[in-house]
Amino acid sequence: MDLLAFTGKILLSTLLGSSLGWQRHHMGKAAGSRTYALVCFGATLFTMMSMAVPNGDQGRIAAQIVAGIGFIGAGTILHKQDGIEGLTTAAGLWATSAIGMAIGFDWYLQAIVGTALMFIVLAIKDVQNKLH
Repeated sequence: MDLLAFTGKILLSTLLGSSLGWQRHHMGKAAGSRTYALVCFGATLFTMMSMAVPNGDQGRIAAQIVAGIGFIGAGTILHKQDGIEGLTTAAGLWATSAIGMAIGFDWYLQAIVGTALMFIVLAIKDVQNKLH
């Protein structure tokens, strides 16, 4: 892979991830632009590395991305007396890693559409809060 393609993938993943994190920060959540950008960036980079493995099982690294993000997501979930907090953040980080992986696999349009849909899903809470 040439440097221009590598740079484009990394920039796109950082931009898409940080846009999702911006929405979360706007909602007052702890995981914001930097967290989401780093998850998306890392998933893209790990996916590109897995694709470069010669004669190996390229799926191994991708599987570890999912497991690693699951570990991070579990750390964001808090049990409180009146309920559970952090489920949307955990799911958002998990979905953001999938967007990063899509970019790593050269699925640019799918990553952009996925980001737009995810942004809408996350914004629904804003609309619900304003209606009540």
